[in-house]
Amino acid sequence: MNEYEFVLPWPPTVNTYWRRRGSQYYISDKGQKYRKDVQQIIRQLRLDIFTKSRLRITIIAEPPDSRRRDLDNILKGLLDSLIYAGFAEDDEQFDDIRVIRGVKVPGGRVGIKITELENI
Repeated sequence: MNEYEFVLPWPPTVNTYWRRRGSQYYISDKGQKYRKDVQQIIRQLRLDIFTKSRLRITIIAEPPDSRRRDLDNILKGLLDSLIYAGFAEDDEQFDDIRVIRGVKVPGGRVGIKITELENI
């Protein structure tokens, strides 16, 4: 089982990642910028591996401030950005997702640990 650990910037929430125009949904400017930032980091770390494995992800969410937030709101933009960056083929591959609230950090960040699972 391979393990990968890295840090990414604080992601936009699902509420700011997606926008709607009429009946069509699209990724907001903020969401597109985040995807490109994640893609650059993943490429620099040489983690654009397009793994086909089943995955476990642990996320340490270190928010930018003390506001109350639902941690599950950061998942969609974060996982979509990892797929866009080429880490894996589809966010459907994540079988085990854990989000842990960390301490406040200026600007916010997320610590990521991804483990490739034995194929089931």
